[in-house]
Amino acid sequence: MKPTLHQLRILQVVADEGSIAAAARRLHLTPPTLSIQLGQLAEALGMPLHRVSGRRLQLTEAGQDALEAARRIDAELKRLDQRLAARRGIERGRLRIAAVSTAEYVLPSLLGRFRTAHPGIEASLTILPRDRLIERLNEGRDDGYLMTRPPASERLRIETVGLNPLVMIAAPDHPWARQPELAFSAVTEASFVVREPGSGTRLWTADWLARFGAELQPALELGSNEAIKQAVMAGHGLAVISLHAVTLELEAGRLTLLRVPHFPAPVRWSLVQGRGVEPTPAALAFRDHLHDQFPALDATMHEVLARHGLAFPEDALTEPSEVDAAR
Repeated sequence: MKPTLHQLRILQVVADEGSIAAAARRLHLTPPTLSIQLGQLAEALGMPLHRVSGRRLQLTEAGQDALEAARRIDAELKRLDQRLAARRGIERGRLRIAAVSTAEYVLPSLLGRFRTAHPGIEASLTILPRDRLIERLNEGRDDGYLMTRPPASERLRIETVGLNPLVMIAAPDHPWARQPELAFSAVTEASFVVREPGSGTRLWTADWLARFGAELQPALELGSNEAIKQAVMAGHGLAVISLHAVTLELEAGRLTLLRVPHFPAPVRWSLVQGRGVEPTPAALAFRDHLHDQFPALDATMHEVLARHGLAFPEDALTEPSEVDAAR
């Protein structure tokens, strides 16, 4: 008995979902059927591939080896599909893009226009926290990754594609909104609403406070950009956030941009791809699409800042690798 592509596909889904029941729902199979397929795969390979700990399914070391092989086979089959499509002169195939959470304000419209221009390409988008995105990047599960602090690695191809400006926001009646100069005492006493530990905007906030000799002591810790905006509008404190995430609230007068040193900060989006993997025709087309579309988005960001009397300061932190703003 030899492993089948169907069994290897099941192993990938089980690893993604963490349980046989969840994987069965995703694959529209019954749990007993899926368990039989996993058992046959383990028998074919001659070693147990998983164990159950609590309610979570965990792969054994042999299971991890099989999963890695399954993903390499899956990736190679996708590349074969793209190459054959290119030989036929037909624009078709699949495109998988993954990105950090702030990209939800940018990528859906960009991907929608890409699909309109390339209707033969089946495209998907996955939005994840940065740590999980890095896991997918290390596993090579997607054709491209959008983030603002790419990991340092010679194995990666990294291209800057556009701006993801960071701004400091407050409720319109916050005292800093009427304060022409920022006093040190005000900085040390300010309340900040932040994302979870490890998030890019939280790191940036802490870095900014450190410039004044102050330490970040969060007033609230929240798990999404939408929750951050609601908390700031409710008067719980200040927040550092992507300008892409707050343009509607700014235009409606529900939030205001603060005129404080080092903001807005011109953080940059990067498209990351594996250097050792030949990009598919769809991935190359999407890269070109981003380079074509982002200049207009960047111009819009400059216009939004100008309407609020702001521009990028000369001493802003400009290195996109310093802090990831896209969490």
